[in-house]
Amino acid sequence: MNITANELFEFFQANLICESLTLNEVDAMRNYLQEKELKPNEVIVDMGEVGTSMYFIYKGKVAFTSSNGQTESMIGKQETGSLIGEMSFFDGEPRQLRMTAGKNPVKLIEITRAMYDRLKVEYPYIAVNLLENAIVSLDHLVRAISRDLSHIGNYMHGTGKR
Repeated sequence: MNITANELFEFFQANLICESLTLNEVDAMRNYLQEKELKPNEVIVDMGEVGTSMYFIYKGKVAFTSSNGQTESMIGKQETGSLIGEMSFFDGEPRQLRMTAGKNPVKLIEITRAMYDRLKVEYPYIAVNLLENAIVSLDHLVRAISRDLSHIGNYMHGTGKR
């Protein structure tokens, strides 16, 4: 990994990721991670694939799209500091969205299932920190979806309906 322990530590601190880890723990964690650099619009993972990795967006934006076979629709975007791919990584279900690099190059920090499984045994405290970040990331997703559904419900059945 080309990202130094200090750079990774600062990235984690700035984005409230595993912020309770010490610099030495972040340095140990680096041995389980790899960098992935993508060109603009390059596919990171596709719909239907089962997640064998999850990623932190180190630099850039990632787009999420859905396709019905004929048209592709933008579902959302995530920016630097976000964790992506955690749902399929943990539940083993096929991905429901395609993830692609945005209009500019993207740099990801990847942890594979095999490396996470080793991390759980060799550094359980670090693995728990990653798991907690995944839980927070999923919580943010569920809250955003709930908020959107509430707005739609209000529009259809309440103050927004005309």
